[in-house]
Amino acid sequence: MTVGEQGRAAEPGAGEAAVSLPERAAALVELLRSNADRTEQCRRVAEENIAALDEAGLFAITVPQRFGGRQASIRTLVEVGAELGRGCGSTAWITSLTNVSGWLIGLYPQRAQREVYGANPRARACATLPPLGTSRAAEGGQVITGRWGFASGCLHADWALVGVPVSGGSGERLDQGLALVPMGQLRIEDTWHVAGMRGTGSNTLIADDVFVPWHRILSVSKAMRGEYPTEFKDEALYRAAFVPTLGLSLAGPQLGLARGGMELVLASLAKGRGISHTFYERARQAPATQTQLAEAAQLIDTATLHLMRAADDVDNWAASGRCMPVLNRTRVRMDIATVARRSREALDILLSVEGARSFADENPLQRIWRDQETASRHAMINPAIATEMYGRALLGIEDQITPMV
Repeated sequence: MTVGEQGRAAEPGAGEAAVSLPERAAALVELLRSNADRTEQCRRVAEENIAALDEAGLFAITVPQRFGGRQASIRTLVEVGAELGRGCGSTAWITSLTNVSGWLIGLYPQRAQREVYGANPRARACATLPPLGTSRAAEGGQVITGRWGFASGCLHADWALVGVPVSGGSGERLDQGLALVPMGQLRIEDTWHVAGMRGTGSNTLIADDVFVPWHRILSVSKAMRGEYPTEFKDEALYRAAFVPTLGLSLAGPQLGLARGGMELVLASLAKGRGISHTFYERARQAPATQTQLAEAAQLIDTATLHLMRAADDVDNWAASGRCMPVLNRTRVRMDIATVARRSREALDILLSVEGARSFADENPLQRIWRDQETASRHAMINPAIATEMYGRALLGIEDQITPMV
């Protein structure tokens, strides 16, 4: 049993009579499927989904036990994302990114954690890391102004984590920070008009001269070295490697989309349809169909193996109390890129099995395809960049192409 598996077995509420968090996620798949069109059309996750996820404890996967959360493993996080992705890519994405935002809050000092969860243990957060805003020094903190796009989950969040430069008294840049801000101090601009993942509502956050105290500003440069200000050093989850954990939160939903596509195609073939312009009255009898399904299934299995290996690697290093080495961190980035590539390739094959009917408006496959094509292009996933990073690390080249390692 790996450390990640031990972490799942020890989760709160996972005793004799309780259902595991991935099982709870699986139980919601049909609900998510039934609401997927509405989620896309409204460009936000259906409130029925949000309520069900909250009731199942699936927004609390990474919330500290001290505040009634699950404080589960990174492997649990990706397993839940993969289950939910079978039903709705947008809902899975929001759930996963809300949870990684909760994990980020667990890295802050206790004072900040109490401000978030003390009055509302079910508080949710969203995050956007690039330091796109401006800041100026103020007594006891920073005053920030800016616009942050792609804020997935902002429509359902109570707090936001936004990337900012940390400035000195003379305006010089001292560091890159992550400011934790109540959503009531921010505005949301409706900018999320996209081809895929429409339901995530990943709009733009706007801050105008918002004061953020020091205890709610996390040093990103220190975090990337594994230096977190939380006082609870015995909590393994909050020792997980910074960038690998952020990247893994994006991977589970993509695997889930591929799995959901497989389930839909198998259900379609079970109805006994044929293959146009051939003598096959039942497509499932055709060797071409059989081999394509096998190839797609193998690609999904490959994606699964890489995803779980990466999650277990992060969990095991966190449990050891040691900083995850650069080589392992870049391998996680490569694993995440592999999940995206193989899931996309599997879905491409499945679309060919289903044929042109895949792209009918009423066929859920076309939505899954658009969601997969969009999600797999996230900057943190970029397979070409991940491959170069991993190759440099394998060769022992210390200079990397990005600080996000």
